[in-house]
Amino acid sequence: MTLVASRLPRKFPHLTPPVERLFEVEPGSQILGLCHWQPEPRRHPTLVLVHGLEGSTESLYMLGTANKALARGYNVIRLNQRNCGGTERLTPTLYNSGLSSDFRAVVLELATRDLLPEIFISGWSMGGNLVLKMAGEFGENFPPALRGVIGVCPSFDMEVSAPVCDAKENAFYRWHFVRNLKKRYRIKARLFPERYKFNGLDRIHSIGDFDNFITAPNFGYRDANDYYHHASAIRVVAQIRVPTLVLIAQDDPLIPFVSFQKPELTGNPHITVVATAAGGHCGFVSRHDGDERFWAEARILEFCLQNSGLEMKNL
Repeated sequence: MTLVASRLPRKFPHLTPPVERLFEVEPGSQILGLCHWQPEPRRHPTLVLVHGLEGSTESLYMLGTANKALARGYNVIRLNQRNCGGTERLTPTLYNSGLSSDFRAVVLELATRDLLPEIFISGWSMGGNLVLKMAGEFGENFPPALRGVIGVCPSFDMEVSAPVCDAKENAFYRWHFVRNLKKRYRIKARLFPERYKFNGLDRIHSIGDFDNFITAPNFGYRDANDYYHHASAIRVVAQIRVPTLVLIAQDDPLIPFVSFQKPELTGNPHITVVATAAGGHCGFVSRHDGDERFWAEARILEFCLQNSGLEMKNL
């Protein structure tokens, strides 16, 4: 189902042409948002979308969720993580699963500068870890405009999930991710040769190798294991106080279900965990037609509508 969801032909009739916007997330680093605004945006709730590892604003789950939200009267902002979607020039840094401060900056800007009354943020896989980590770090001090957080198959316990991604049975996924990570690194090395070197790429054959030799040293971590520990949202999910939805499939090939049974997650009354027997990794293709075909996208909108106080929820 993981692969089927990314290959099924889809149409997005409600997807309006976006307005590009750059969010400065730290000095010298920007991320690109593709914004779909409703008329009078402050009268509408807003859904911010964050893709997973080596995804972009053009990932099908991003487009599908945006299409559904626009049809229900939401503003939608599709975000590229640092370097993704052809944005390598916008930052001298790489990207990693611990940069939750990027999305904190976006949410605060939308709440304080744009004065948007209701903001929801949803992330898939790596993006799910980032938005959950952001929510945990906010704790009780989250901005009132932040009305809900959604993680779809979040890689929020990387010390458990990272070895699974590199396991023999996931050789195809490992090859796909490693190939794209190395390709993106080569782009950065050409753009910032004083900062990144090509030497050593030949010894990288797994995600763990990439994180050991590239991610960890470039972000001040001791090694990949140190990075996985500090970047994982599992350390802070117990502190989440904003309504949060976590969607996971028990047959997810990349994210072990055991992580979603930990008390840090299940013991927090602000978090609702919905676990399906099947769904793959961010797949969730239903046998039903229409909006229910892509089940997780429908649940995201359902959650937002349930937690919205605006009259738009009834449109």
